[in-house]
Amino acid sequence: MADPTTSTSSPFDLVILGAGSGGYACALRAAQLDLKVALIEEDKIGGTCLHRGCIPTKALLHAAEIADGARSGAAHGVRTTFEGIDTEAMHARKDKIVGQLYKGLTGLIGQADIEVVTGRGHLVDAHTVSVDTPEGTREVIGTTVVLATGSYAKTLPGIELGPRVMTSDQAMSLTEIPQRVAVLGGGVIGVEFASMLRSFGAEVTIVEALDRIVAAEEPAVSKQLTREFTKRKIKTLASTRVASVEADDSRAVVHLEEGDPLEVDLVLVAVGRGPRSEGIGLADAGIETDRGFVPTDERLRTNVDGVRAVGDLVPGVQLAHRGFAHGIFVAEDIAGLEPAPVEDVAIPKVTYCDPEIASVGLTADQAKGAAHEVETVTYPLGGNGRSLIRGTSGSVTLVREKDGPVLGVHMIGLGASELISEAQLVVGWEAHPEDIAPMVHAHPTQSEALGEAAMLAAGHPLHAHA
Repeated sequence: MADPTTSTSSPFDLVILGAGSGGYACALRAAQLDLKVALIEEDKIGGTCLHRGCIPTKALLHAAEIADGARSGAAHGVRTTFEGIDTEAMHARKDKIVGQLYKGLTGLIGQADIEVVTGRGHLVDAHTVSVDTPEGTREVIGTTVVLATGSYAKTLPGIELGPRVMTSDQAMSLTEIPQRVAVLGGGVIGVEFASMLRSFGAEVTIVEALDRIVAAEEPAVSKQLTREFTKRKIKTLASTRVASVEADDSRAVVHLEEGDPLEVDLVLVAVGRGPRSEGIGLADAGIETDRGFVPTDERLRTNVDGVRAVGDLVPGVQLAHRGFAHGIFVAEDIAGLEPAPVEDVAIPKVTYCDPEIASVGLTADQAKGAAHEVETVTYPLGGNGRSLIRGTSGSVTLVREKDGPVLGVHMIGLGASELISEAQLVVGWEAHPEDIAPMVHAHPTQSEALGEAAMLAAGHPLHAHA
């Protein structure tokens, strides 16, 4: 094992394997704290989120929102027509946004005096990463190694990917909009792509093995999304398992364990993401794994001294902003700042389908399972003026400890993604509904709905019945 305290081959305090949200955030914060950093990446800085995930998918979802707006102009007294999707122009705009952010990020990395090592890294021991670079093999040694290799799009056993069967990685670059689509999986990725493709004009069927879509959310939110999807003619087959998929150059057929097969033009496999842990030398360094994930303690330390892990590699919610927060935490912890641990329960979650879903904290069932005595209230967006103007339905649900703080906030409706930050403050600071109710929200805004929900929970609503 290399001794980082005596080695003259490397000056690094941190060696970070992976330059996605967790890796680059860790590198930038560590550089701010005067730590010497090596950042190892075999692809592009920014990782999945910037190049194949968060940013490009939301650019496409925004295009879908505009398409729906063009169809619905008459309802608002505006004469608009929808004439179809120019996929070339849509992807060009998406790629321009990604390119602009990538240029800015690489500039920040360069200005921070972070050494970027391009190549595939393999952990040799707790302080050494061997990197296959274009110039040959290089050993990078540091006091601490941070594993930030992220995740990949999973598939189902026996299903072969191809022109008619793909994951979200390939679906983001579709040059033609398919007429009929089967989406296998009703989680976040599945419902986002189902929503998007329906807005682009496709007939969409979601096949979900669990008893409801977006099963990690409050049951009432799942039920409401299913209802809204039905209005949009998105078909949902819950409690349904896939037996097999066959495809040729012209079509694909999804055979179900029960029910008639689905003949479609495209099968989108959206069954979640797995940890990118194979082939990076975890076993060689003695690092324990669990189903490919790297378990850590609350300070993101693995079972091997000197090795930390961040982001999707660590069991828990798989979100770019969680990895980002992990990276900052590790940098500050190594620098001796003693930051507070990042708690999954306080991390906001957003699903960018139509209507949007946003939540933070515990669901009612989770709170009861944690021995809380729970009270739940729901304020419908039908009572919110701005929501009516924007043409959205939905609700804000507060889960609170009886006579105590708010434990969770769960929202569905257009604009929910922009309301979740206030909800995060409410949950993170353990505010009581009585603390929130007196706060003045601008009128007319959708944020009033959160205030109204707090008033409802506090027992004195003005626009709803207690």
